[in-house]
Amino acid sequence: MATRDENLKKIDAELEAMSDDELSMVAGGTKTETANDSRFLNSLNGSCDRYGESKIVASEMFDPCSGSDQSILGSIRKGWQTVGITAHCYADSSKNTYNLNGNLITQQQAREHAMKVTGHYMTEKDWNW
Repeated sequence: MATRDENLKKIDAELEAMSDDELSMVAGGTKTETANDSRFLNSLNGSCDRYGESKIVASEMFDPCSGSDQSILGSIRKGWQTVGITAHCYADSSKNTYNLNGNLITQQQAREHAMKVTGHYMTEKDWNW
């Protein structure tokens, strides 16, 4: 059985071998990224409310609608659907995924597509307040 240090070295080596595009597919997916999705979509087209990390986590723990389209995560998923993106967003450390026409894309690519579809171009300072 490998030691912790050996496992960390193996992970580091695998990360070093990845391209920036591959790394961008790994990054994100935390409750922070999901909260940022809500802020982005709210500013883009008002398709969902703005949610903070605590509200997202609490809603998934205590909301009887957890996991359904009526939940906070459901409203964020529906927000992405308004611009043609199929998103799977999470309230924990799971990796968010974004699909366009059946192809896996990065969160940044999803945002760029959404802005192109709506014609509403923003920088992060425009939506992350």
